[in-house]
Amino acid sequence: MKILVPIKRVVDYNVKVRVKSDGSAIELANVKMSINPFDEIAVEEAVRLKESGKVSEIVVVTIASEKGQEQIRTAMAIGADRGILVKTDAAIDLGGVEPLSVAKTLKALIDKENPDLVIMGKQAIDDDSNQTGQMLAALLGWAQGTFASKLDIDGDKITVTREVDGGLETLELCSPAIITTDLRLNEPRYAKLPDIMKAKKKPLEIIEPSDLGLDYSVRMKIVNIAEPQPRKGGIKVDNVDDLIDKLKNEARVI
Repeated sequence: MKILVPIKRVVDYNVKVRVKSDGSAIELANVKMSINPFDEIAVEEAVRLKESGKVSEIVVVTIASEKGQEQIRTAMAIGADRGILVKTDAAIDLGGVEPLSVAKTLKALIDKENPDLVIMGKQAIDDDSNQTGQMLAALLGWAQGTFASKLDIDGDKITVTREVDGGLETLELCSPAIITTDLRLNEPRYAKLPDIMKAKKKPLEIIEPSDLGLDYSVRMKIVNIAEPQPRKGGIKVDNVDDLIDKLKNEARVI
């Protein structure tokens, strides 16, 4: 079985995000970047499947600037076999490559690579769209298991336990399929120094969007970005009538 794992280069989750003074974008200068945490879980799950003997090859893909090679090398240090970088400066800005464009790019790569399974994060922590996996499944006509908290593979049968509002739902899918990962699927490992050194020698292919017959024309414009208002302290009320009055007339929630 061959697995394709899309990853995204995002601001590290430990970094406090700052908005540019003109409100046009997030400040990215001298900011630590890393693999999107949900995508890192996808890489870990693919590597575990390979270690169990169920997977023969793991291909990592990202759409990013030249600097995206760093995240691909990190994924290869964890255990991926090779990487593909779709190089574009449009990926630098928040919302630079929209979910549908990402899905179309992945479809083109899947047509080229012919993987049996795609494992990807359910969403990116920068735009939180949670759309790409579902769009990709629709474009390919493949089965999908979203928000996976457990994954088992037996031949071409894929059992996915997914988190829903009412609890857990178990699906049985046939390969090929799209799986999007949730936080409780696994805990990603830290790459060891020998593996980091080995990753530098693993193959990494760099292609342009035009090589896939794609362009990243922007259809959605970000008008303004602002930090959320600081949370205000709560107050105490003397009785239920005062509480209802404040909820109705001040908070306007009832």
